[in-house]
Amino acid sequence: MKPDTLEAKLLKRIARKRGDVFLRSDFADLGGYDQVGRALSELVRKKKILKVSQGIYTRARTSPFSGDLLPVRGLSTLVDALRRIGVKTAPTRLEEDYNAGRTTQVPTGRVIGVRGRVRRKIGYGETYLSFERARSATR
Repeated sequence: MKPDTLEAKLLKRIARKRGDVFLRSDFADLGGYDQVGRALSELVRKKKILKVSQGIYTRARTSPFSGDLLPVRGLSTLVDALRRIGVKTAPTRLEEDYNAGRTTQVPTGRVIGVRGRVRRKIGYGETYLSFERARSATR
């Protein structure tokens, strides 16, 4: 009987996990750093998962319109990715104005209010998040 490959072990663990966002460190017990990285890259190449930033991956589905690979829950998945790496989020100025009724402009969700500094590029395809220094408490 052939033992499971690292890719098969990764897919099993991903299927059992609750959230949609996975860090490379979630799989550290399955193999070495480089070995896990190569296996995750192979899963990305096979379109089983989607890479949204360095060391951050998410469940993926194929768009029925364009055929591109997208996160299962769209942009909210990227906000979850921020939370997984310890970044505190808050409403942006535009979201606060919209919720208070001071504007009718609906926020797109691509600008995220953060506390502190974010030096990562987080996104997929041609869709990436922008960050704004937040004034209020966390979400």
